[in-house]
Amino acid sequence: MIMTTDPSDANETGREGDKFLTRPLMIIFLTIFIDLVGFGIVIPLLPFYAERFNATPLDVGILVSSYSLMQFIFAPLWGSLSDRFGRRPILFWTILGAGVGYLMLGFANALWIVYAGRILAGIMGGNLSTAQAYIADVTTRENRARGMGLFGMAFGLGFILGPALAGVLSPIDIHVPFYVAAGLSLLNATLLYFILPESIKKNGRPPEHIGRFAALASAFGDRRFVVITVEYFLLVTAFSIMTTGFAYYTMVSFGYDAAQTGWLLTYVGFLAAGIQGIVFGRLAPRFGEQRLAIAGSVLLVASLFAVPYINKTTGGLAALLLGIAGFAVGNSIASPSLTSLASKMSGEAEQGRSLGMLQAAASLARVIGPLLCGLLLKNAFDQVDTSTLFRTFWTASAIMFAALITAIYFWSIYSRDRTSS
Repeated sequence: MIMTTDPSDANETGREGDKFLTRPLMIIFLTIFIDLVGFGIVIPLLPFYAERFNATPLDVGILVSSYSLMQFIFAPLWGSLSDRFGRRPILFWTILGAGVGYLMLGFANALWIVYAGRILAGIMGGNLSTAQAYIADVTTRENRARGMGLFGMAFGLGFILGPALAGVLSPIDIHVPFYVAAGLSLLNATLLYFILPESIKKNGRPPEHIGRFAALASAFGDRRFVVITVEYFLLVTAFSIMTTGFAYYTMVSFGYDAAQTGWLLTYVGFLAAGIQGIVFGRLAPRFGEQRLAIAGSVLLVASLFAVPYINKTTGGLAALLLGIAGFAVGNSIASPSLTSLASKMSGEAEQGRSLGMLQAAASLARVIGPLLCGLLLKNAFDQVDTSTLFRTFWTASAIMFAALITAIYFWSIYSRDRTSS
């Protein structure tokens, strides 16, 4: 069943004048926010939850990677289907499916059920490209960077409330947060069904349907798009190594549990929401997305390198808060800069496909990053210690340095192309 509701203001309002905070944009913001609250609930709990089934750090890495592998496979599909049939039905069904995945996690009594739940959630989690395409539909090119910043703000706010809920609910019972995440998905799908307008005009000409490899060839025909995709891939790889290993880092270096780790991620989410939702939209017109991508990369290189030195006797909590602020600020500047640039280089009828390709690269990075993290974290006894933490975070820093070099290269070719034109 395909929903074809097409209120006239969905596309028109998003295009009129310089108005930014239109009704469709605010509704999709709420949709993304609720979706990310459920996702944020799972992140700090997964390493602790998996240990109940005797999972090793490598198992946790594979669990995280399996989710992202499914995102990699399905993100371009959801993006292309949303171009053809509309954003609204794709978002509706994928959010419902994610709720089923959370229920499987909550009722799991064996590790294979945890895997199955994460795989299903990953398939449905490929809808992020559809949400980004919706934002592209209802914003002008001039407001595109602000729209992607708002998308990032929804991420940040989701990571405020999600880990906070995990911290509050997990002491009651570690299964409860997963049930709450499933309930939020059902609520989100219900709200989306009744209040989210379709962003693609019903009488518009649907984009030509092309195959996966033809889409790849088309998207990667632009050298600048290729460079942005490589940079985004490296950034997400480094960041996913950090997020996968962060709970182990807090356990070893500070002796923290799931609730305390959840509050730290809440702090990271609070910073990310402020930067992407308020600061980024003001910085982008002044400095340009190219410079912001470089600045964010520099912050991530430095913070990933420095944080392993911090523990409860060296620097303590104050230094830790400063160090992980570098994670939040760096990612919150660099990531929306890249998605905004990718969107601006795509045609109006190709937003879903192009952003789907970008999210597919990010999903592939989230396959490789957690697997690499799982291999780096464990010692000869399948345990995490201080030396394995150092090599894990320093590997992430080195990958982020490669992303920095790529960002500088993009700036050079972008400037050269503009000069020649």
